[in-house]
Amino acid sequence: MSAPPRGPRSLGSSLLDQVLAETLDPSYAEAAAARAARAAAQPGPGGPRPRRRRGQVLVAATLAVAGFLAAVTYREAAAGAQGREVVREALREDVLDRSETTDELAVQLERLTGEVADAREAALAASVVGQRALDRLAVAEQQAGTVPVEGPGVVVTLGNAPPTADSDPVGGSEEVEFAGIVQDRDLQQLVNALWSVGAEAISINGQRLGPTSAIRQAGDAVLVDFRPLASPYEVSAIGDPDTLTRDLLSTPEATLLAQYTLDFGIVFEYVREDSLELPAGTGAELRHATVLDPPTGSGSSAPSTPSDGG
Repeated sequence: MSAPPRGPRSLGSSLLDQVLAETLDPSYAEAAAARAARAAAQPGPGGPRPRRRRGQVLVAATLAVAGFLAAVTYREAAAGAQGREVVREALREDVLDRSETTDELAVQLERLTGEVADAREAALAASVVGQRALDRLAVAEQQAGTVPVEGPGVVVTLGNAPPTADSDPVGGSEEVEFAGIVQDRDLQQLVNALWSVGAEAISINGQRLGPTSAIRQAGDAVLVDFRPLASPYEVSAIGDPDTLTRDLLSTPEATLLAQYTLDFGIVFEYVREDSLELPAGTGAELRHATVLDPPTGSGSSAPSTPSDGG
């Protein structure tokens, strides 16, 4: 009997032996060996930190420095805001104190002016010449706005536009756009229009206007004879109510203010009044005076005036 062939049987047994002996793929084995070699090459706890550890430390240090700088910046900003608020509060208190002092001085000035006027009237009324002077003085004082007056007229109100509502559902924004704020030129145009249509006396928020009165802007406030006024501005004018209303609404100034109402929301209203009381304004400051010699001779030698017909 011949022996079975060995070639094929020997090849099959060798492959099976190899599979059973090498259960791990050679590439996996190489990767595991390389990983083990790197682990063996890493230094111990006493040596330098790994690269990944150093990166984490650098990131943490950067975040710590950034946080410290943010804290310092916030503290400086808070301190600056607090300091500015303290300065503003001090300025507000100073303004209130000065305003109270100014009001007290204004009351005292009005009282003293009244006493001087009474004494002057008593002295001049003792003679015919003095009475004529008093009559001319009364007309001049009314024209200069240095005496209180009363009569019918109109009250025209100019006011800033109401705050524009924003996305805040609670109260909206308290800011008013610049175009919706009443400026000094708006009041100037209104006052000039009232004078042109026959107003006999005008005041703004109780501040009487005269020939030398000035209306100027100072920040968000309007100054009338250097006294700050706030919106709304009530412009009171004495005169015939019907004439003032009809002629005022036909002026270019009133047309422009009405257009501002449509475009920017500025308040422009007027109402007729049967009786208005306007206070006395500030007269011109007396810087120089000369005592005139009394007239000599009879009373007929006194200077005549156009009203005397002489």
